[in-house]
Amino acid sequence: MRFFEDFNVGDVYELGSRSVTKEEILDFARQFDPQPFHVDEERAKESIYGGLIASGWHTASMTMRLLADGILLDAAGMGSPGLDELRWLKPVRPDDTLTARMEIASVRASESKPDRGVVNSVIQVTNQKGETVLTWKAIGMYRRRPPQA
Repeated sequence: MRFFEDFNVGDVYELGSRSVTKEEILDFARQFDPQPFHVDEERAKESIYGGLIASGWHTASMTMRLLADGILLDAAGMGSPGLDELRWLKPVRPDDTLTARMEIASVRASESKPDRGVVNSVIQVTNQKGETVLTWKAIGMYRRRPPQA
């Protein structure tokens, strides 16, 4: 279990990889972002992207899963008040494999709530070509390590 005290500025965590299929891109977009370049292969070919691409929100959701599996499910996380910046830098296409990493940018113990601290990190997602497709500046709250009995 990782607690607030286990995160240090400069630490890097490799969060794993995940491939995305055309079917997943279409399913997500039909439900949540039905723009033509996400749901219609023919119209996507005519778009500035030249073919079907994943919704940025789908890419962010896949990243969230990698973050959960790589860090959050084994941490004393207390949620997040949000994020400071989310950027979609390159399109994600069918059969791309995404790899995520997180670097700790700052840590701050809460003055008003001594049971927790705030960890700011930068998350970077690359595709199989090594191109950065997404970055976000995350804010996470983590419980402080309990005092030893």
